[in-house]
Amino acid sequence: MTTLAPAPVAPPVSASRPRRRRPAPSLVAAIAVIAFLLLAAAWPALLATHSPTANDFAAALQPPSFAHWFGTDEAGRDLYSRVVWGARESLLIGAGAATVSLGLAVVLGTAAALGGRILSGVVGFVLEVAFAFPALLLALLLVAVLGPSAWTQVLAVGIGTAPGYARIVRAQVLAARSSGYVEAAVALGHPRRRIVLRQILPNALRPLVAIFALSVGQSIVWASSLAFLGLGVAPPSSEWGALLDAGRAYITRAPWLVVIPGLVIVALALAATSLGGHLRTALDKGEKA
Repeated sequence: MTTLAPAPVAPPVSASRPRRRRPAPSLVAAIAVIAFLLLAAAWPALLATHSPTANDFAAALQPPSFAHWFGTDEAGRDLYSRVVWGARESLLIGAGAATVSLGLAVVLGTAAALGGRILSGVVGFVLEVAFAFPALLLALLLVAVLGPSAWTQVLAVGIGTAPGYARIVRAQVLAARSSGYVEAAVALGHPRRRIVLRQILPNALRPLVAIFALSVGQSIVWASSLAFLGLGVAPPSSEWGALLDAGRAYITRAPWLVVIPGLVIVALALAATSLGGHLRTALDKGEKA
């Protein structure tokens, strides 16, 4: 009698788990840079290795070493500690200027898109005139009139960069106004004010979350440029632009006084740009979903 071997049983097919996407290295690097600088701004004494104001003329203009990671300045002050302590003022100036810029952009862009024919024409003309001037030149004029200070930097950079963002807001508001959900709200007889506040603005201003991150980085670069030209916060402030301004007199003898603060500014600008780009991509995917 022939015995049949049992047929092999296929192993149960396990439900495939969706793979988690690893975050992009650029996003991880951006978050790491921003987190470190935010920590430095909140608790500088935790990260600094020396007092930012302690003079040691015997150790003046020393290159980077184990004792002084970023070297020392003309007064023997530790440059790394000054960069750490300057993070708070630099980030506050950048965030303040970005807030002023986007606040003006929302008001002007919304007025240009939703105002009547006269208001839209006037606001549009003002934006075109302001946009014709280089933003840095406009900021320089404002600082020259108001005088150099941290608050002047915030206002000058914020006002100087607002026209470009106002154009973006205007385009977003016009796109939201012509969308299907707004047309449905109009057909249902909803009041215009309710449509603007509950339908148009929330959807039109959503990209500003990503734009704010970009604007902070841009504002810090511009504020540092003003300080480098002698139109920013005056010494002995350790704001990064002030460090650049103070170090340019020693750029041939001690180039690290300019190179290192400049690299910190560039690193923050790149991190903010990368974070803003990833936020914008995430928001676009959310809208498509």
